[in-house]
Amino acid sequence: MGRVFSGVKPTGHLTLGNYLGAMRQWAAVDQHRSDALFCVVDLHALTVDHDPARVRRLSRQAATLLLAAGLDPALCTVYLQSHVDEHARLSYLLECVATDGEMRRMIQYKEKAARERERGGSVRLSLLTYPVLMAADILAFGAHEVPVGDDQAQHVELARDLAVRFNQRYGHTFVVPRATLPSVAARVMNLQEPASKMGKSDDSGPGIVYLLDEPDVVRKKFMRAVTDSGQDVVYDREGRPGVANLLEILSACTGGNPEELSGVYETYGSLKKDTAEAVVEFLRPVQERHRALCADPDYVEGVLRDGAERARAMARPTVDAAYRAIGLLPPAADTGAGADAAGAAAVDTGVALNAAR
Repeated sequence: MGRVFSGVKPTGHLTLGNYLGAMRQWAAVDQHRSDALFCVVDLHALTVDHDPARVRRLSRQAATLLLAAGLDPALCTVYLQSHVDEHARLSYLLECVATDGEMRRMIQYKEKAARERERGGSVRLSLLTYPVLMAADILAFGAHEVPVGDDQAQHVELARDLAVRFNQRYGHTFVVPRATLPSVAARVMNLQEPASKMGKSDDSGPGIVYLLDEPDVVRKKFMRAVTDSGQDVVYDREGRPGVANLLEILSACTGGNPEELSGVYETYGSLKKDTAEAVVEFLRPVQERHRALCADPDYVEGVLRDGAERARAMARPTVDAAYRAIGLLPPAADTGAGADAAGAAAVDTGVALNAAR
């Protein structure tokens, strides 16, 4: 079994899409692989204008929800990216291997930069280079597989390209990873805009179901979900994206099949109602576990502290090897004979300087 790495960015409250598209598989499948790591990638949240207090609050909430969703610290490593220096250390080395053209071709950079300019804001350099940091997140741990949604597959391809390029130029250092895509509900769509992903950074609340939404709020959002022209319930992703989204969410929560479920319903209203109830029940155990964890903050802090220690121990050998391979001198030894020799040299230098004066 290969090593698995994946992460979630604390730029907004985690959504049903995050859970169905990634977190559920992390808990049910991926954490049972050897050395699975799941990270709250808080450094990535700094690439756009942000409120520091909100980033801290959402980082803690995201970590707590990962545990509430079923990640078990006895089986996997859960930690915060900023607590492990190797992420940032390796990112700079990979920037020295990546090209400007590669960064500017990234779809998410184009989209986010365009939105920033439309708002009259300036685009931070980190927004351009953050795919390299993402590559460092992956390569530092020798991850073989990276479970991601299809919108992140391009970033894993960049990590593959940088790993191959570094290995060819400086000697074999990195495992070349591959993306693994969830087979069911890989991309949950916005209930109000079924052509757009249900993203946690999007502020159009009525179309987004958050993991911590109250049951009545969930029901209201589904009953107001945009459907399509016509009256019959048909599973057609291209022609009926709104209905298809509801059927896929319902099937993901109940273990059904979207096409088979479409034959069960005669009206959009009954489909919306059943989907809402299925989601409420699906989220209930996560919300209950989240409340219990919030009542025990010392436990969560301990998980993150222990997770960071394990992550550092796993990443440091690879990152140190990359520093040596690219041509950087290792730091002088600070213990044993090396330290004694350095201390003697310092004394001799001091004596010589004093004599010269």
